[in-house]
Amino acid sequence: MPEGSSRHPRVGLVLGAGGVLGGAWLTGGLHALAEETGWDPGSADHIVGTSAGSVIGCLVAAGVPPWFMVAHSAGESFDGLTGPDGRPASEADRSAGASFRFERTLPLGPGSIRMGLTALSNPLRHTPLQLLAGWLPAGMVSTESLKETVRRAVSERWVGHPNFWAVACDYRTGKRVPFGRVDSPTADVADAVAASCAIPGFYRPVFIRGRPYVDGGVCSASNLDLLRGSGLDLIICLNPLSSRDRLGGLHPFDRIGDASRAANGRRLGHEIKKVRRYGTDVVTIQPRDEDLGVMGRNLMSPERRQLVIETAIRTVREQVRHPELGDKLADLPQGEPHKLQRPPGPPSEWPKIRPARRAA
Repeated sequence: MPEGSSRHPRVGLVLGAGGVLGGAWLTGGLHALAEETGWDPGSADHIVGTSAGSVIGCLVAAGVPPWFMVAHSAGESFDGLTGPDGRPASEADRSAGASFRFERTLPLGPGSIRMGLTALSNPLRHTPLQLLAGWLPAGMVSTESLKETVRRAVSERWVGHPNFWAVACDYRTGKRVPFGRVDSPTADVADAVAASCAIPGFYRPVFIRGRPYVDGGVCSASNLDLLRGSGLDLIICLNPLSSRDRLGGLHPFDRIGDASRAANGRRLGHEIKKVRRYGTDVVTIQPRDEDLGVMGRNLMSPERRQLVIETAIRTVREQVRHPELGDKLADLPQGEPHKLQRPPGPPSEWPKIRPARRAA
């Protein structure tokens, strides 16, 4: 943005994959980001979410403030507050969809031989997960709890935000599909988010307009480069599955985790180079060693969600306060007060949850 310009910067928000605990880290991270900068993440001009990032991204795009997610996860009931669907907010699932229910039928054989063969035919153009995902069984866990989490926040077919994209992977071709973008198939937002989260071998694929889709993290943990050429001044990326720190443990799973995060970091670096060619600056926020220690080896375990949230609030606050990031975030537009902190008075008198109004 030119120096001295009064125009607010055009900002993109990218929320990466990370399973149940990655979603918890994103929740705490967004709360810290909003608290430190006074910026409402839901006011971003573009919001791109992958897997867990699509759940949290959909909620902020629908107007749910990060402070509310933190308090709701901690057990606060908000008596008298109702959601967009008219149901009491206190009845909503506090695990952000991490309630696992198994399907009755047992999948047999590879989930998508076509995708597996497609990836093998040109392995250099596919990620290791794309090479593996087609050969895994389809998974036994239902995505209905994920869909229900979205439906509690969005009563329409799609969220009110004009540029929210939930990134999934076509389970036949291996191509990534950013649902919500004008050139992608139309879908209900609950189905799109569930598809973005459908980890191969764990969740059942989600069918949209007759085609199966799985987790967008199969293609990329971040998918930040989808925003190249979008006319943005700044992209803020919170990416749970990459880190500049290492656990460095002797356990094989610790070493695999370090290697995976390093690979995701390299991929993210390539994506950042792509968007910077268009004059867009990028701020990346990633888990620190303290976060990694709390998250542990099983990112699908819901038991440590609140501890991960509380840790992320602290570590992300420290990152945002660092001059390297703080200077880039200094010109963010200020959000509405009730999106940044709990409003005064009883919950029944709070402003209704709605997508943020973005400045021109």
